This record gives sequence, C-alpha cells and structure tokens, in this order.
Amino acid sequence: MNREYRTWWSPALEREMELLVFGSSGVPVLVFPTSMGRFYQWEDFGMVAHLERRIEEGLLHLWCVDSVDAESFYDRGKGPQERARRHLAYERYIVDEVLPALGAAKGADHLTALGASLGAFHALAFVTRRPGIARKAVGLSGAYDAARWLDGCAEGDAYFVNPLAFLPGLTDERYLAPLRATEVVIATGRDDPNVEESRRIAGLLRGKSVPATLHLWDGWAHDWPYWKEMVDALL
Repeated sequence: MNREYRTWWSPALEREMELLVFGSSGVPVLVFPTSMGRFYQWEDFGMVAHLERRIEEGLLHLWCVDSVDAESFYDRGKGPQERARRHLAYERYIVDEVLPALGAAKGADHLTALGASLGAFHALAFVTRRPGIARKAVGLSGAYDAARWLDGCAEGDAYFVNPLAFLPGLTDERYLAPLRATEVVIATGRDDPNVEESRRIAGLLRGKSVPATLHLWDGWAHDWPYWKEMVDALL
C-alpha cells in the first residue's frame, strides 16, 4: 500500500503542518483526527489497516490531516473569539493548502470528509461552511455544538464556526444549492452522551433539504471498534 508523509510550512497557521497519504487512486477521503489527535492517529489505531484492501484496490485514497485543536477549541488561555479565529485559520489551511495538493489526485471531484468524535465536527463544519467542495461527509460519534468549547459563546466568529448556530438561519439559495448536493451521513451510539446533537444536526440539514441520514448503533459506540463497523457500512 502506498504511504506518503508530507509536510510544509503553512501560511494560514504560521507553523509546520504534517499529513499522511495512503493509496494513490480512488475516492479521496479527507480524514480528521479525534480531539487533539495527530495525523498518524488513524494509522496507529488500526483504521488504515482495516481499510487496506479498499485502499489497495484503488477504491479509497486517504488524506489524514493533523489538528490544531490544542491551539483553538481547547486552548483555555485564549478567549472564545480568539479560539474560533484559530479554527478559521485551520479551515483556511485545509481549503487553501491541503485541497490544492489533493486536487491533483484522480477523483478529487468526489471528495469525502470523514472524522470521528471531534473529527466528526470538523468534517461536518467543513462541508456546511464550505458547501460544494465535498460530495460527501461522514461524521462518527460527533459533537456539533461548538459553544461547548467556546465558553457558551455563540456570537461573532464563535457563531460562524458553529453549525448548530448558523444552520437554522441559512436562507441564501446560492449557499444552500451546493450544500444540497452534498450527502451527509451521521452515525452515533444510542447511548452516546452527544446523541441529541447528532439528531439535531441531521434534522436541521434535512429541514434545509440536504440529503442527511442518521444511523444509530446500539450502546455507547464511541470507540474505534465501533467506528470500524461504521466505516464498513457507511463510507
């Protein structure tokens, strides 16, 4: 299986950023790690090996990016607006730097965004804030109300990084039309403490005529063995 390590100085984040690429063809999948996870997390926890057959057969092309969660949502030394702005800088890194690198890949127009736990937030925030870039988003065991990481703040930049805040007010058809062309798949455990947020975001998206589906697993289902089951069924 092809494995590539890539790194460069990010103008958006003003620091070095790293990522791993697995495969060389197939549907490109932008993979976000869990809370404060690293770009090698999906490899370390066996998810890449779990998907190896599909990668080797040219069905999936994984782009596993790093996170800056410790500098954004989890940096309690910053105020909520500054934390939100750091997340927006991360979004610019993804859009302006990672996607052009990915754009040379075959099938880049069928991009899927994927993540588990906080990575699910990143995947869904990405496709709802930047509609039309990805064809599909898959969120596993996610929490989607960014106010929880921003001291309850839901105004200014804290509003714009929060899908559960900005989705209800979306009315611009120029924004909604490409979002409606995106398939959104949400999965979580029935006993996951954040299950209501999965239900809320799925309902908000369906209310805007976005093709969003919600899949509930029995039990807590917030761990790697469950996420392997979920990607087998939903990716």
